[in-house]
Amino acid sequence: MSGVTIYQVAQAAGVSPSTVSNLLNGRPGRMLPQTRKRVEEAITQLGYRPNRAARQLRTGRIQVIGLVVPSVANPFWGTFARHLEGAALAEGYHVLLCNSERDPARERQYVEELWSDGIRGIVLCSSLPSLEHIMPLVHQGLSLVAFDRTAQAGDPPSLVNISVDNVIGSQLATRHLLELGHERIAFVSGSVRSVNRRERYRGFTDALSDAGLDPQQAIVWSGASEEPYGDLDVAGLGRTAVRDLLAGDRRPTAIVAINDMCALGISAGIRDAGLEVGRDISVVGFDDIVLADLASPALTTVRQPLADMAAEAFAQLRERLTGDAPVGHSMLVRPELVVRASTGPAR
Repeated sequence: MSGVTIYQVAQAAGVSPSTVSNLLNGRPGRMLPQTRKRVEEAITQLGYRPNRAARQLRTGRIQVIGLVVPSVANPFWGTFARHLEGAALAEGYHVLLCNSERDPARERQYVEELWSDGIRGIVLCSSLPSLEHIMPLVHQGLSLVAFDRTAQAGDPPSLVNISVDNVIGSQLATRHLLELGHERIAFVSGSVRSVNRRERYRGFTDALSDAGLDPQQAIVWSGASEEPYGDLDVAGLGRTAVRDLLAGDRRPTAIVAINDMCALGISAGIRDAGLEVGRDISVVGFDDIVLADLASPALTTVRQPLADMAAEAFAQLRERLTGDAPVGHSMLVRPELVVRASTGPAR
């Protein structure tokens, strides 16, 4: 039930609004146990949810923004959340984190709940091509920063897009392997329906074309996962990909992975087969998560300047929340190839 007030809860419980307020604000000691029980039952029955914005106005507490990521099971998103929170805390803001698994329905539900809590600014990281599922709230005034997503047709004029140049990043990874003499290069991903993954795939095929190879003959593995995007166990997806690729007619000598977690799973699959990463099969990741340099062998990857991008995402969101920047903005950041031991000359 939406729009339930503290006064309706008080009436249903047979108490004063101040009694309900005491319970909501962590002061249950001011009432009898049976009174507390009645208030809690009324809150549950009516589906009452405290209005965070109103509470902030009364108490003068800090502001809150929302962060929706695919899954913090990938350390990339955990690191991004930490950098964003650091930038927010420095300006007196807190961050509420949600994991959407790139599910539009789940994403919409989270955004609606954040909005009903009085949160008016959200950093959204799903990289879905369409944002129609949350457009009603954007039209009502929700400030939105889309991270890891370039501008798309149909985006609202107020939207901010911040992304690394995924096309260039994937080109850097693929050209590195081509320069090492590899020609049978595989591209491994889950679904390529998200904007960032489409761009990484495009960078891969562009690099092959530039080298005179036919992209139509490229070895591409997108999996048969029941997950629409393969975010929950992307390392397992990489491990499965290696088994399939090694069982095929055209065994690759090198693999470009959609991200570092996938690359680490690929490396594990190569070892499962009794082969050596970097000698028998080269592997390149994308993101440069903290585990990349700790892996054995250390992972060649494409680095995103995550701390700077997170700071910019918060700065852009804060400007819109304070009314200083009502128009949209797009920012594309150049990535960097980091060469480590997981890549070597073609054998």
